[in-house]
This record gives sequence, C-alpha cells and structure tokens, in this order.
Amino acid sequence: MFLDKVKIYIKAGNGGDGVVSFHREKYVMTGGPDGGDGGRGGNIVFVADKNLNTLIDFKYKKHFRAENGENGGAANCFGKSGADMYIKVPVGTVIRETENNRIIADLSEDGKTKIVLYGGRGGKGNARFATPQRRAPSFSQRGTKTTEYQVELELKTIADVGLVGFPNVGKSTLLSVLTAAKPKIANYHFTTLSPNLGVVKYYENSFVLADIPGLIEGASEGAGLGHDFLRHIERVRLIVHIVDISGVEGRNPVDDYAKINDELKNYSAKLRALPQIVCLNKADLLPDGKPITEFEKATGKKACPVSAATGKGIKELLDTVWRTLSELPPAEPFDEEEYSFEEKRDNGFEIERADDGTFLVYGGLIDMLAKNVVVSDIDSNRYFQKKLIDCGVIAALREKGAKDGDIVEIGDIEFEFIE
Repeated sequence: MFLDKVKIYIKAGNGGDGVVSFHREKYVMTGGPDGGDGGRGGNIVFVADKNLNTLIDFKYKKHFRAENGENGGAANCFGKSGADMYIKVPVGTVIRETENNRIIADLSEDGKTKIVLYGGRGGKGNARFATPQRRAPSFSQRGTKTTEYQVELELKTIADVGLVGFPNVGKSTLLSVLTAAKPKIANYHFTTLSPNLGVVKYYENSFVLADIPGLIEGASEGAGLGHDFLRHIERVRLIVHIVDISGVEGRNPVDDYAKINDELKNYSAKLRALPQIVCLNKADLLPDGKPITEFEKATGKKACPVSAATGKGIKELLDTVWRTLSELPPAEPFDEEEYSFEEKRDNGFEIERADDGTFLVYGGLIDMLAKNVVVSDIDSNRYFQKKLIDCGVIAALREKGAKDGDIVEIGDIEFEFIE
C-alpha cells in the first residue's frame, strides 16, 4: 500500500525534577544541601532515509514520545537525560504544523535531520538555591513538562524528470523502456495507482524519472487520482508531457495537451512554468507523419515522436531530455520557516481585583514561580516572596491599591498583604 500523506502526534520528553537532599555522613557536621538537578527530556528528531519510499508505517502508529529526563539524586548527582526519539521518513518528506500549515522541515536529502521538538528543561536541585544567608534550602525546582503536538507528513517524490499525461497514453511503458523499473502495465485507465520511480542511465550519467498517475480534466480540483499525486512532480526540474498522437482512444491530441497544461497551471503556477518536452507516443500506429505536423503547428511546440512499444525514437527522446536537463539548475528545497512549537516563555503578570476585594495575580511569571513553591517550607516561601519583590509584583499591588490585611491570591497560594 502506498501512503504519501499522514498526520501524527509528537511529544518531547519531560524534564526531570530537581531533588531535595542533604549530605549526611558520620563525623561530618552540617554537610549542607546536595540535591542534584533533573535531566533534560529527549528531543523529537526526524531523519530522511533513502531506504523508505512510503509513509505506510505511520498508518498504524500515530503517537511518538521521547523519553523523559530522570529526577536528580543525592550527592549532587544529576538525573540522566532522556533519549532522543529518531523518526525515520522517506527522502522528500515535508513536515508541516497543522494549525497554520507552515513548513517546518523539508527532508530532501538522505541522512538530513531536523529537531522538531526539544526536550523539557531539568529542574534545579536544592543545592542550586544555597546562599550565604540561606544555607539549607529545603525546596527544589520541577522539570519543564512538554506538550503533545500534531504534525502532517507529506511525501513529495524526489525525481529529476516527471512523466505526465492522460491515462493510458503509455507513461508506464515508456518508464519501463528507459529504466529498469517494472511498473504494472495494462490496457485500461488508471493502471498506475502510485508514483513509480526509475533511474535512467545515459552513458556515464544518470537521472531519476518519475511516472505520475494519469491526470484528467479537473484533477487540480480533486477529480480522479491526479489531485492526490500532483504533489509528486513539484520537485522535478523537467516535465516530459506524453500525448497519444494515434487518437485510438477517441480523444484529440491537441485538446489533451492543452487540458493537462491547464491542470498543472491550476494546481501550481510553478509547475506550469517548468520546462516541458512533448513526447508523441504511439507514433507507430500512424499511417503517415501528417498528425505530427498538425500537432506541432497547432501547439507551436517541437515534439519528439516515439513508439514505446517498438523503441523507435527512444534514443532521440533520451538525447533531448539529457541535453535539456543538463542545462537546468538543481532543484531547490522548499522554504523552511523558522518555527518553534514551544511557546515563548511569558515572564509577565496581570492583577485584577475580584468583587469581594481579593487581588488576583496571574500570568506566565506567576505560573512559573507558583509551581515551584513548597508552601509548608519557610525557605521556599521566603524565596517566593523575594522573587515577587524583585519582579515588581508587590509594587504593582501597591499601585492597584492593596493595603495591610487585603487578601492576595497567586495560583493556589493565598496570603495577606503586609506593607
């Protein structure tokens, strides 16, 4: 089964908590605090792997979580950092965040890596809070807890040349003639249900050729199979447009040529602007060269007549493709946006007064301080109050009219305001 678009959930590891510990040893007095820091959580890392060609593995596994960091230990022992999670995807996979559809990674080369989520920071142990005035802090800091996010993986085939055209015009047959690929070939529409790749050998050179499932009118709007697979020619540098010049299907070759180009233009102006080589297949079925001349006159394009079935004209087509391809610049990767899932730390706060006169203090700074306070510990409360003063919370309360005896709520902590 071929799968080229899927949504998954990723989560970096939580940071480990710092620990409260005091050095205790026989004949050693006042050993002091020795609580170690927690370990960093594991990152989420995507890796491009040339041995993969589909996203089918992600159909059955949707959640990927990196290892959490371990808590700190006594004797100033740091907690072990969580192992990074490496997620292998096919070369050509584009990673998008689903909220705004922004590209955050384009893994267009084998072995390319991208850290999409960073692990949570480890919390500090109580040894980090010791000062000459506070020699035995009995509180520590918790590690940062991470959030799970959804991302979309989209595979865009890596190929130099893309074969496009209506169904049953001979794209798969031509691919099998030019390369060692063995696509499914039959005399009915939509034989090809997924992109086929093959490597074309041209003397000492080579390039990758992709057979894209047949397009039909309206493909750019979702009709037929083309809408699902047009993305696979977004990376190609050159398009070989296959047209059935024999007309055995009852279609007009000139109309077919125009309709396919309209679909490319409607899907992406970039695709329509790509260089094209027109290949008139099934030329062996023509009684004479008149249809070829009429086609070139009507379209204004010089065409390469071939017969994929007999091999006639294949060398001339290959010469034209390589000559054109060698003059084109290499394909450029999609633009990655500087994007971080992790919200920027909010160090602000706001104060409101409730109907009963209580002052409510909230904000990112308050959340960060409140979650690391041990209410029952005197040193921890002193540290908390000092931070409130240093960060301007107490001064802001005075400006809001707080007086002695007023109740202040900060998170789950409630206390009386004292001048």
